[in-house]
This record gives sequence, C-alpha cells and structure tokens, in this order.
Amino acid sequence: MVTFKFIHHACFMLEHDNDAIIFDPYLDGNPTGIKASDIHVSHVLVTHNHGDHLGSAYEIAKNNKATFISTAEVANAAANAGCQVHSMHLGGTHQFPFGKVRITPAFHGSGIAGGHACGFIVNYYGVSVYFAGDTCVFSDMALLAKLEHIDYAVLPIGDNFTMGPEDAKVAVELLGVKKIIPVHYNTWPLIAQDPEKFKDEVEAGGKAQVFVVDPGDSLELL
Repeated sequence: MVTFKFIHHACFMLEHDNDAIIFDPYLDGNPTGIKASDIHVSHVLVTHNHGDHLGSAYEIAKNNKATFISTAEVANAAANAGCQVHSMHLGGTHQFPFGKVRITPAFHGSGIAGGHACGFIVNYYGVSVYFAGDTCVFSDMALLAKLEHIDYAVLPIGDNFTMGPEDAKVAVELLGVKKIIPVHYNTWPLIAQDPEKFKDEVEAGGKAQVFVVDPGDSLELL
C-alpha cells in the first residue's frame, strides 16, 4: 500500500512499508508542527530552488543520508551544501530502489542561475504519481500522459504564482488522469482557493475524481 501524506503547501510524502520519500519539503508554518528532525526518508525530491519548495531539504537529506534528486543546477547546489545527490534533467529518467523517476518540464522560475523548474512523474512501488510542481498549464501535458502511465496527478491550484483552478481543470483534461490531488493553495491569502469548489467542478465533468487532502492528513493510493 502506498500512502500520500500531505504536510502543507506543496510538500508531501509518499510512504510504503518502511520506506518514504518527500517532495518540496517546505515545513514553515505547517499546521501540525512537523519539523525536519521528524522526517525519515530515503530520498528528497525538489522541483526548484524557491524557498517555499527547497525549504528544509538540505537538513532532511543530511539527517537521513537521503539522496537529493533534482535538476542538475539545483542538485549541484545541494551537493555544495553537503548533500548526497542524484542530478537529472528535463526528459531524463532513472530507476531508483523505489521505482522510476521522470523529470518533466514546469514553466516557472528555477530560483537558481541557469536552472530550470521541473516536475516529477514517479512510479513509487507500482503507483505512478505526477507532481506538476509550480507551473502554468501547458499543452505538452498531453504528451506526458503518452510517455508515462499516470495514476494520480498532484496539481497546483493557487493561482498568481501557478495555474489557478480554471487552468488546472484544463490540465486535468490534457492529462486524462482519473485521480487528482490539489496542492499549493491557502498557504497565504494571495493563493486562497476553495478546493471543494474545484473538486465539484472537475467531478461534474465525470472524467476525474478529486481528492482534497487537508494538511496533516493522508490518503491511501489505490
């Protein structure tokens, strides 16, 4: 069984038996008070170097002797900070102990000179999860669904810095994914959204199911 554990903002973990990986570990202000020292993972995946995504990644990676996975520029910065890293880049794939990772484009600032923001398609113990990262909607999302089978899409809906709910609904159509988890909303007033309204509007189309996971809660991925 694979479990999606939502911490807050765009930070979540995937867990299976005695293994876990974490994405964009921004912990500041999370409602359950989780600290870097509470996180036990084998891998840390970071989409870009903005503070609300890089967060506590270095500390978590070093605490756990975990492998930091990102694009080359972001991973090189992590290596210079003393982390064990695996550098990748857009379109690249690699097989890790837990499964396959594909680095996908994300249209957003990288937060680091010469870098690119990215997303991930991760096959984690047989469950395929697409984490779009911070991005606008883009037409090649349809291509991603042809390159990889995707069981769940984790999409930002906050607007202003990323796509908002209306654009995220278009992303759902492009991806053709049946199960959606919204993130990157309600952290601050500027990205306040109603995820239940997004859920109702997506599900009214009858093509996908939306799972609204509150910060601190978990969802079993089937």
